[in-house]
Amino acid sequence: QLQLVESGGGWVQTGGSLRLSCAASGRTWGSYAMGWFRQASGKEREFVAAISWSGSTTNYADSVKGRFTISRENGKNTVDLQMNSLKPEDTAVYYCAARLGRTALAMSRNEYNYWGQGTQVTVSS
Repeated sequence: QLQLVESGGGWVQTGGSLRLSCAASGRTWGSYAMGWFRQASGKEREFVAAISWSGSTTNYADSVKGRFTISRENGKNTVDLQMNSLKPEDTAVYYCAARLGRTALAMSRNEYNYWGQGTQVTVSS
């Protein structure tokens, strides 16, 4: 079992920045790729960013490319999402997810077998 806890959400004005963090506990000795997803009110949960187990490969949704950066520190069992130049359309609940036993990143939520509870990000215009 792997437990994931997100932190760092909050309220910010358009153009501002936030840094989300996801801390893993439990079966952290296994290898796992990580991803961030988000779900706006009334919409489907969508892919935001993903990172491989080694951290050497990352991928981003087109809507956040160039503004968001995903990173990880395996020694601390954490994965961060640095969000810059935030827009009102980035408002959503952000979830981190893990692919326990898989080292390669994935963009489909069906590929992830562990999820955090989510953290709210609100960007005002």
